[in-house]
Amino acid sequence: MRDYLDQHRDELVNELIDWVRLRSVNGLPENEPDLIRSANWLAAALRATGFPTVDVWRIEGAPAVYAEWCEAPGAPTVLIYSHHDVRVTEDHQWEETAPYSAVERDGYLYGRGTSDAKGQVLSHIWGIRAHLAATGRTAPAVNLKLVIEGEEESGSAHLSDALDQHRERLDCDLVLFSDTLTWRADHPALCTSLRGMVSAELRVLGPLRDVHSGAVSGPAVNPAIELSALIGALHDDQGRITFPGFYDDVEELTEARRAELAALPYSDEDWLARSETRSIGGEHGYTVLERLWERPAIEVIGLLAGDPTGLPRAAVPAVATARLSIRTASGQRAATVEKQLRQWVASRLDDRFAYDLTVAEQISQEPYRTPQDLPALAVLAAAMEDGFGRRPGRMGNAGGGPAELLSRKLDAPVLFFGIGLPEDRWHDDDERVSIHMLLNGAATLAHFWHRLADDAATRSEA
Repeated sequence: MRDYLDQHRDELVNELIDWVRLRSVNGLPENEPDLIRSANWLAAALRATGFPTVDVWRIEGAPAVYAEWCEAPGAPTVLIYSHHDVRVTEDHQWEETAPYSAVERDGYLYGRGTSDAKGQVLSHIWGIRAHLAATGRTAPAVNLKLVIEGEEESGSAHLSDALDQHRERLDCDLVLFSDTLTWRADHPALCTSLRGMVSAELRVLGPLRDVHSGAVSGPAVNPAIELSALIGALHDDQGRITFPGFYDDVEELTEARRAELAALPYSDEDWLARSETRSIGGEHGYTVLERLWERPAIEVIGLLAGDPTGLPRAAVPAVATARLSIRTASGQRAATVEKQLRQWVASRLDDRFAYDLTVAEQISQEPYRTPQDLPALAVLAAAMEDGFGRRPGRMGNAGGGPAELLSRKLDAPVLFFGIGLPEDRWHDDDERVSIHMLLNGAATLAHFWHRLADDAATRSEA
């Protein structure tokens, strides 16, 4: 299988370069044609691989691609989930290449979507091709279905409706979720948990309009200062989020999970170099990896007031706005966290100000943890050892995703597999993917399908 992938390495890279050319940014009207082209590009690649059924779902929000290849009676049915939309780019800040003109340099392919997540989808396609070529099979050893959506980067707002609309086609025994990271190129790790997400926007309202500071400075209330004070009060001196009751539902780390994370190779220097985060903060009493994957967090991802660009008007702003991203941990629920946030803002905000607090309920996501006794977890670990040449560790994923939604709607457990690395610069300038990781990922998946079929057959016989 690895020989096949090595022989076709340039084809894989060229396919990814071709796909990256499509500016499939969800949420911008001018990019809607490229989202459709991106879905059609993927549909064609799946048909060329051999999938007998491939459809483009023209659902509200953005097109999704569905495919199935179910010619293995009695074998497990796996639904692969990922996405083909990408984050918006600030083109002028990219230094290695223009974001949609992917280039290969020093073993990396640079371009928007190379790692998140077009590269991950192509690893699946080439894993299937290698599996068929190496085994001589005319169809995969297991039954495969794919749902590759087009609005993950904006919160998968319409995925739930799409799953309901096509539910009769989506029965499966397992969901394989591929929009995650692994730990290091030389030390892969199997992701077994995903944090949830609550997104909110807080607008603090001061003067009725922007007012010249020379006329009102002093007695005028300033929403930028009030919002800054609120942001400064989000954490206490131990790095804990200050919403009353916020940690009541957070599941405490087991000693087994602490040991799994502690077994990963880690140093502050390595983490800071790869993550490019300058220094370390967060909740006291937990290691960096525990904070990253097993504890909740809140981030300010947008902040606006006054005249941030151009010539200043020397005015007290009427409005100050912050966008908040809350990453929830196992045990927490989005509805409860939203209530805690609303109560906290209401109790903290000076009554001289008004405010609007909007929580995007349609894109809130719950945390998810793969069942530790799931047989496919051990099978995937063995396949990763085949693909990467060493036994993988265990880790979590700091971001969110619709894993819990998929599990609940499809009544199937979710298994995670991704080939991204912390240094791949997801959502940032000069996003990249290691070509070696693409090949290792495809090799892992090529081995996984026949290992999963063999494991199921053995269990059936037993």
